[in-house]
Amino acid sequence: MSKPYLDIKKNFPVLNRTFDGKPLIYLDTAATSQKPAVVIDAMDRFYRESYGTVRRGVYRLSEKATQAYEGTRHKVANLINAASDREIIYTRGCTESLNLVAYSWGRTFLKPGDEIILSQIEHHANIVPWQIVRDMSGAVIKTIPCDDHGQLLLDEYRKLLSPKTKVVAVNHVSNALGTINPVKEMARLAHEVGAVVVVDGAQSISHMRVDVQDLGADFYAFSSHKMFGPTGAGILYGRYDLLEKMLPFQGGGDMIRQVTFERTTLQVPPHRFEAGTPSIVEVLGLGVAVDYLQTVGLENIEAHEHALLEYGTKLLSEIPGLHLIGTAAKKSGILGFALDGIHPHDIGTLLDMEGIAIRAGHHCAQPTMERFGVPATARASLGPYNTESDLDALAAGIRKIQGMFHH
Repeated sequence: MSKPYLDIKKNFPVLNRTFDGKPLIYLDTAATSQKPAVVIDAMDRFYRESYGTVRRGVYRLSEKATQAYEGTRHKVANLINAASDREIIYTRGCTESLNLVAYSWGRTFLKPGDEIILSQIEHHANIVPWQIVRDMSGAVIKTIPCDDHGQLLLDEYRKLLSPKTKVVAVNHVSNALGTINPVKEMARLAHEVGAVVVVDGAQSISHMRVDVQDLGADFYAFSSHKMFGPTGAGILYGRYDLLEKMLPFQGGGDMIRQVTFERTTLQVPPHRFEAGTPSIVEVLGLGVAVDYLQTVGLENIEAHEHALLEYGTKLLSEIPGLHLIGTAAKKSGILGFALDGIHPHDIGTLLDMEGIAIRAGHHCAQPTMERFGVPATARASLGPYNTESDLDALAAGIRKIQGMFHH
């Protein structure tokens, strides 16, 4: 085949099942990805054969678990080209990672009058923690506007930057629009005024090759469950010199060197930020998911999804009364749309009857919806296991729904 298509659907057990006799067509990877059998089997095997806690036990089960647990840290550092494994912090997900930065970095360094810059197309997880920290610190939030295609206006961004700018928090890829933001250029400009750059990588990590050093990200956050791993595990990458100066926002076991009632000495990063018993098996599953990503190849995934995005964009653009929301020149595999006279929730419910799973709503990005003047959108999002026939079925399903409403 001349087109760069992957054939990996067979690796994902759930994608081989049917609903009411119709094959499942899964188009909601931006919310959560499906899991390959290798991840499911590895976690099952670990629970059955070698489960033990990490970091505390001297017995063999615990030692083996600790090796696997720390092994994932190394795999993740390698995946994103971190300078060291010590820059990889385990969290419960991208949301907790962003909260960790906002609280631990923000509480320590933000003062009244300092400025936080966000974009108009952020997920709520990269807005609300900054609002909370703003209210605690007396800092101010400013936002970068976007154009009608969903592209950030870099000239406006440049105008917002000043010596008062202390942090720029932006997503790598918009979950509602698919826009790929020019993070590298934005980070370069932010660093010129001495600001710290926080990147929400939830929608980029499994769709393209990410190099945190090349991007200039000071912090980079993402979730296991959007990259073929289990829920309950996430990653925060942070530059070590910044992590060293930050206080933890959770206290408990294992993040300390010594505790007395008078005072506590903290561990060095990353363990300083990992209080309590972690999601051990989930972290192990994440490690296997990273191996899977590396085997399939991020370049192959990107090419596959880009070809599908072009195919899907053409298909949907030919449907009268359908409006694509988010048409940036540089875009990831997200097709957000509105249909004249039909609510997105109705679209989602009716497509489900055809065995097609999409998302409908504001996608935890209400400011984005407001910018485009819609209460919600229907969103089909692509993964490497999707095919052209999935998109053919989506287009046919949409036309069928239109027939039901407009007959």
